[in-house]
This record gives sequence, structure tokens and C-alpha cells, in this order.
Amino acid sequence: MSDQPIRVGLIGAGANTRLLHIPGFQAIDGVEVVAVCNRSTESGQRVADEFGIPRVVTDPDEIYSADDIDAVCIGTWPYRHSEFTVRGLNAGKHVLCEARMATDVARARAMLIAAQAQPDLVAQLVPAPWDLASWRTVRRLLGEGALGEVREVHVTMVTPGAMNPRRPLHWREHSEYSGFNIMQFGIVAEVVQRWLGPTERVLADAATYVTSRRDEESGEDYAIEIPDSLGVFARLANGARATYLVSAVTDAPRVPNGIALHGTDATLHWWADGDRLELAPRGEAPQPLDPDPGTAGSWRVEADFIDSIRHGAPVELTNFEDGVQYMQVIEATWRSWFEGRPVDIASV
Repeated sequence: MSDQPIRVGLIGAGANTRLLHIPGFQAIDGVEVVAVCNRSTESGQRVADEFGIPRVVTDPDEIYSADDIDAVCIGTWPYRHSEFTVRGLNAGKHVLCEARMATDVARARAMLIAAQAQPDLVAQLVPAPWDLASWRTVRRLLGEGALGEVREVHVTMVTPGAMNPRRPLHWREHSEYSGFNIMQFGIVAEVVQRWLGPTERVLADAATYVTSRRDEESGEDYAIEIPDSLGVFARLANGARATYLVSAVTDAPRVPNGIALHGTDATLHWWADGDRLELAPRGEAPQPLDPDPGTAGSWRVEADFIDSIRHGAPVELTNFEDGVQYMQVIEATWRSWFEGRPVDIASV
């Protein structure tokens, strides 16, 4: 397909699709966004008018059945990811699916099974984007043993996003749309997995402090079940312990959001603000660490997807196998909190 144009159809045109995916595709030579299917004809038409997309359709089947569409970009909320991905792959289309992968592990596995049944098609998830400049350097340091034995992983991701009880309901707080996904936990869990490998067990506690919000779509108050405060103790397969603090009800925190890897020989700090690294050999003060030359990536999700289609480049950020793994961590965390017990990832 390297000599042919690639024509993309959109199913769902949310914020990421408008801000990133459509401009990303339209910036690539030989790639054209030819159709959009959104929640309503009116919203689809607005997107089409803004970006010069020639066709607005009202039914996803019109995307799947179109002979002039090679690839599908799914930008809906997680509750439709599995259905639309499976249908796209079964229709012979390459699929780029927005994160998080799905609402639960069962739906994520259905996506993986569909992808494995179509090995000639590209199936890619939009990756957690916060460490794109630094993750290769982190992996290199870990692979070389620069930190020694990593024993503690401390993850902090706190915001005041849920502090205002009068704020309207966000779709991420709606259980039907989000499933087991909790705030930004899935993003940082994917980053930890990218650096350090699989998780074996989790023990979680959580709270939902703001228990209802006005749903502007229905005009009714919606009872919120998804936590706005979460703590997780995790055991990684490499033997390290990971401690997650994720909250949307924390104002003016003293510690910036980020991840600290504490090893026997050194500590590595990653700060989410600016995707920055600091390395502290044991007994020394942290010093800034630049990414390895030539490794500092940036947002190129759409370009990577097209490269995989045209040249067979393997999907690295993020393939469906990795997506199922992080969904197992997400669902196990929910089960642990809900059932009040540790949960082994292998049981999910």
C-alpha cells in the first residue's frame, strides 16, 4: 500500500480527534480524511465544515462498507471502542482506536481477538502521551541497570478537577461511558507498564466524595460511582512495589505530579509537567537528565499508524496486547476496591 493513497473514515469526532487526529492525518502526504460519523448529523457536519471533510454519514456501517475507506479512526468514548473496533477489523479496515482501550477486560480481549484474526491489518491504540520524550531513555537506564534493583515506584497524579461540586457531569464520571476506568489512573498505569513491565497484584482503596452532578444531556442529577480519590498498592512482576496516589479532589499539592523510581543505586524522577527527568545517584542530589540523543519523541500517533500500514512497521505505542494488560490492571483495581481484597492480575 506504500504507493497508494490511504483514505480514513472517522467514527466519533471528540476533542482529541479534532485537536490531534484529523490535523495529524491531513499533514501526511497521500492521506485523506474522507468521511466522518459523529453522535449527530449536525455535529458531524460542523467537523466536516471545519476540516474540509467531504462526506458526513449517520451510520457507522456506512464507514465499514465503503470501498473508498482503508482505515478507521475511532474517537468515541470507551463504551463504543470494542464494538466499533471489532466491526472495523471484520470489515477489513485498519483501526486506530482512542484510549482508554475499552470499558473492561472482556471487551478489550474481544478487540485483541479480532485483531489477531486479521494479522494483515494494523490495530493500534492511542498511547498514554505524557512520556513520549523520555520513555526510551527510562527504558535504557533500566535495561543497563543504572538504578540497580528497582524496589519502589511512587506515582502521584493529583488535580483539583472534581473540587467544584457545581461543575456539570463529565463523561469520564459516567459509568456507562467509562466502565472501570478511574480518572487518570489508566494513563499512569500504562506508563509504569511501558517502563517496568507487567503488574502481578493490586490492593486498592478509593472514595467518591462528589456523589452526584447535573447531567447536561438529560437535565437530571446523575449518581456518580467512579471514584474521585484512589490509592493503589501494586506488586510488579519484576519484584518492585508501586504506590499510586490519584485524586481529583486535591488542591495546591506540595509534590508535583510524576513518577519516582527508587533503586538500590539511584533514583529517577519523572515529572509530568514538561516530560522531564532527574537522576540522583545514591547519596547525591537529583540532577536534570536530558533524553538520549535522537530518542526524544513527540506526538506522531497518526504518522506511526500510517507507517505501519504502508511499511509494516510494528505497532509499539500502543498495541492491543499491551492494551489488554493495562485494562487488566484497571479492572483488577476496581475489583480490589469494590470487594475489599487484593486481586491477582492473572485472575482478571
